Amino acid sequence: MTTRPTDTSGTAAVEVRGLVKHYGTTRALDGVDLDVRQGTVLGVLGPNGAGKTTLVRVLSTLVRPDAGTARVAGYDVLTQPRQLRRVIGLTGQYASVDEKLSGRENLYMIGRLLDLSRKEARARADELLERFSLTEAARRPAMQYSGGMRRRLDLAASMIGRPAVLYLDEPTTGLDPRTRNEVWDEVRSMVADGATVLLTTQYMEEAEQLADELTVVDRGRVIATGEVAELKARVGGRTLRIRPADPRDAAAMTAALAEAGLSGAAGVTEAPGEGTGRDEGVVSVPVLSDEQLTAVVGLLAARGFAIAGIGTHLPSLDEVFLAITGQKADGSAKAGPASAGDGTANGRPGSGNGERTPGTAQETEDVEVSV
Repeated sequence: MTTRPTDTSGTAAVEVRGLVKHYGTTRALDGVDLDVRQGTVLGVLGPNGAGKTTLVRVLSTLVRPDAGTARVAGYDVLTQPRQLRRVIGLTGQYASVDEKLSGRENLYMIGRLLDLSRKEARARADELLERFSLTEAARRPAMQYSGGMRRRLDLAASMIGRPAVLYLDEPTTGLDPRTRNEVWDEVRSMVADGATVLLTTQYMEEAEQLADELTVVDRGRVIATGEVAELKARVGGRTLRIRPADPRDAAAMTAALAEAGLSGAAGVTEAPGEGTGRDEGVVSVPVLSDEQLTAVVGLLAARGFAIAGIGTHLPSLDEVFLAITGQKADGSAKAGPASAGDGTANGRPGSGNGERTPGTAQETEDVEVSV
C-alpha cells in the first residue's frame, strides 16, 4: 500500500541539481536546478519545447537523465526508482485510462496494482468517484465519457495511492472553463491534504491561481524563479495610478511630482482629460520603493489635490513570461538561437494551433481605492 513518508528533515519534497538530458543533438535539459517545498505547488512555465515534459518524465522515473541528481520524497530517481514510484502520482497531458473499462474498474485496477487489498481498492475507488463527481457514470465504459470526465478520471487515478508528490503535466489542456475550475479545486484540496504538486502549464491564469512559486524554463534551462509577485516586480515593477477628482488637475500633478523629484526613472505620464476613456485624466508614476509611493501620496495631499482614486499596477503574468523568455508580443521569438527542448517549436504558450493563451492579456489596477 502506498503511504506518505513523514517529512521530518525540513528538506524539499523535490530536489533537482544539474539535470541533463539529451535526445540526439538536442539538449532537452541543460543543467536544471529546482526545489519544490513540501505541501506547496510549484508552477513550471516555458514555451513549447522548453523541456517541461522531459523534466516530469525524469522525475517520475520514465526517462533516465544523462547527468545530474534528483530526489523526490527522499528517494533518488536513479538508485531508488521502485520506492519512488510508490509515493508519486502522475497525470500527463492526455488521459491514460483504459477506455474499455468502466470508471470504477479503472480505479479499482490501479488500486490493486498499488497493492491495496480488494476491500481497500473498492473503497478508495468509490471515494474518488464521489470526490470527482463521477459516481453516476461509475459503471459506464470510459470511452463514453466526455473529455472533461476523462480528465477527472485520470486525476482520480493519479490519487489512488495518496501520493506524497503529484506531477500534473498540463492537466487542463483542452478543458472548458467550468471543468478547468473543477480541476483547480481538486488540486487545492490535494495540497490542503498535504500533497506536494509540480505543475507544468502554459496557462498563465492557471499558474496564478495554483502556484505558490514559479520556475520558468527555456531551451532546457531555468531562467527565472520566484513567486508571481516577485517575477512581476522583476520585469516591470509597480506603477502608481492616480485619478484626480478633476481631470484637468492631471497636468499640475505631473509637474509637481517632477519638480519634487518623485517621478521615477521612467518619468510621470498622464492621459488627457477629455473624453470618456477609462485611463483619461490618470497620472501614472513608476514606483521604485514603498518610500517613494508614500512620498508621492503625501506630496499631492500637501499640495491640496483632490484624488478620486488611487491604485497600483503590476505587469500581467503573460507580459512577464514574454519578457523573461524573450518573446515578442505577437508570440514570435526575438532574434536568437533556436529552441532545444522537447522537440517542438519554441513559441508562446498555447495549444500549439495558434490559439491565444488563456488568461489576462492586459492587467489593470490590482487595487483601486476611491478617496
